[in-house]
Amino acid sequence: MTGIIFDIKEFALHDGPGPRTTVFLKGCPLRCRWCHNPEGLSPVPQLLVKQTLCTGCGRCRRSCGHPECAPFDRCLHACPNGAVSLCGRSIEAEELAAKLKRDAEFFTASGGGITVSGGEPLLQAAFVRELCAALGPDIHKTLETSGYAAPQEFQSTALLFDLVLFDLKLADPQQHKAWTGADNAPILANLAWLRENGVPFILRIPLIPGITDTCENLSALADIAGNDPVELLGYNAMAGAKYPMAGMEWTLGERKPAPVELSLFQNARMG
Repeated sequence: MTGIIFDIKEFALHDGPGPRTTVFLKGCPLRCRWCHNPEGLSPVPQLLVKQTLCTGCGRCRRSCGHPECAPFDRCLHACPNGAVSLCGRSIEAEELAAKLKRDAEFFTASGGGITVSGGEPLLQAAFVRELCAALGPDIHKTLETSGYAAPQEFQSTALLFDLVLFDLKLADPQQHKAWTGADNAPILANLAWLRENGVPFILRIPLIPGITDTCENLSALADIAGNDPVELLGYNAMAGAKYPMAGMEWTLGERKPAPVELSLFQNARMG
């Protein structure tokens, strides 16, 4: 089975236990206004243009005849400054697993493993399940997910992982829809299923200034979390820099992180 990925990051230290290789799958059903991987939102390969490197020479606009360039009406190979690139490529699950398994001994020795992230990896759930099967039982596998997925897809996929990193963003349904484009009811339902079925998980809360880090929201999320393990993720002030490359607009502007009261959460740490 073929999936579409947009990055493979080796020696990742914040995507699960130990040093890991994180695979980023393309496509996400949410539209969080603060997303720090805007190149992962679209489910299909897309053109990225580094505007700061573009001199306007026009070479990439000339007809080139390369089949891989035809869908984008630009040549991916002509820019002398490397300003034009393709984000996203197709890969077979078996091929990807073979590449990842080359580091199996290192993962065993270091306590690390493989993390599947995105985008939202459950948008390609069948591919993720085939990848897990090809990786086998001996490599630690972590799923990083927004939790926004159909129950059957979520459950059948989560059961294949040793750990689930599960996002919680906003407790209020209206606020969640306003800032992410979707209701949080499916997310909370999938979280309840995780608890009931004993799948190891860690809740992850991104601290977006003035949006998710408010006392009201964090208090409500603390009530939802209860005794669950929680990681509070600091705001990435550089997130907006990627948006022009993908032809998108960053709408949040500058935001200053506020101090967060960790005592709201019974089992939290800063990620």
